[in-house]
Amino acid sequence: MRALALFSGGLDSMIAMKLITNQGINVKAININIGFGGTKDMSSVFKKRAYEAGADFEVIDAREEYLKEVLFSPKYGYGKRFNPCIDCHAFMMKKAKELLKKESADFIITGEVLGQRPMSQNSKSLKNVLELSDDEGLILRPMSAKLLAPTKPEIEGWVDREKLLDIKGRDRKRQISLAHEFGFKEYASPGGGCLLTDIYFSEKLRDFIKYQSLHIEDIALLKVGRHFRLEHGAKLVLGRDERENEILQKIDNSGFGNLFLGEELSGPYGKISKNASLDDKVLASKIALSYTKIDKNRPHGVLVNNEIYEVCAHDAREISKQYAVGIS
Repeated sequence: MRALALFSGGLDSMIAMKLITNQGINVKAININIGFGGTKDMSSVFKKRAYEAGADFEVIDAREEYLKEVLFSPKYGYGKRFNPCIDCHAFMMKKAKELLKKESADFIITGEVLGQRPMSQNSKSLKNVLELSDDEGLILRPMSAKLLAPTKPEIEGWVDREKLLDIKGRDRKRQISLAHEFGFKEYASPGGGCLLTDIYFSEKLRDFIKYQSLHIEDIALLKVGRHFRLEHGAKLVLGRDERENEILQKIDNSGFGNLFLGEELSGPYGKISKNASLDDKVLASKIALSYTKIDKNRPHGVLVNNEIYEVCAHDAREISKQYAVGIS
């Protein structure tokens, strides 16, 4: 017997897998990458956590499908931000179902807990997810199984229902206790993994799609830096520190060029729309200089999309009021 586990990297998912591997069932953890899981690559950390729960691990790239099928047209709408949680969960379950035959697996498990999240894990939402994913009774939620209708794995005796749990609500005491019991050395604190639930990221995303279509290559750009919408519609992204400057330099996006202050001046590296107007490129240069210690009255050359502009720094306070997007 073999199961696929939808693995977010969190403690609930780890416990759910451990409950199944403890019954002698082979489990493979799959992390469905929709593109909005955070700014750091956590695959090595997730792999380690999956192994602690007794499972193999693999990342499944579903970014293109997610953009086309879910993000902009969710049947059940969004949460407080840009998060289509119910449709998102159903999408991931569909992806897992598609993999059952390939992985020679028999059913799917998740770490969902009844009542833990108000939008996506109440009784109605859990049922809606199953309907959207056409689950065929193959999706088991070990954490709250005793509070839910029996699934095919339980009915057929593949899994012992009595060894599953009846956890409900947002209290984490039982999960923490089980983590110690199972000997988990490292696990994530609850909440916050999806950028679509973040108010500032959501603002940047809404601003982006107001002006152009969103593609996979654009997601990396939205995850980093200070964002600005310039007077004539160009997009400007500036690194906030050396690490973000390095990240931006590595991003290859066909719609964006580069903004560079020169090696002699410590300050932000930037990305700017390739089709930016002359006025927007001049403005971008002024904004970039405002985040340096240069004399505000002294002109300095800024390289923007392979052209040099001699400008003085813009007033930083006015920048935030007029052009900043999604800055906390």
